[in-house]
Amino acid sequence: MTNEKLSTKQILELKARAHHLNPVVMVGQHGLTDSVIKETDAALTAHELIKVRVFGDDRAERIEICNALCEAVDAQLVQHIGKLLVLWRKNWED
Repeated sequence: MTNEKLSTKQILELKARAHHLNPVVMVGQHGLTDSVIKETDAALTAHELIKVRVFGDDRAERIEICNALCEAVDAQLVQHIGKLLVLWRKNWED
């Protein structure tokens, strides 16, 4: 479980690492579905650090989706810019 909070330095390092990444998960008009959660979980297991694109113009709804997704896959939000989220979860197999 990743219940330890990231330090400011760690967040800055992760933002820098995420800068060149392309979104690997898309949250579409159906919102946070089981398949989106599974896809996010698989991507985090493979990469630790991923970008997620949340479609939709309602900022409050995007924040809700972000919080629910982080909780569902036990990830931490590194950055939220517009419709892009950067999520991180420690890969314990390393």
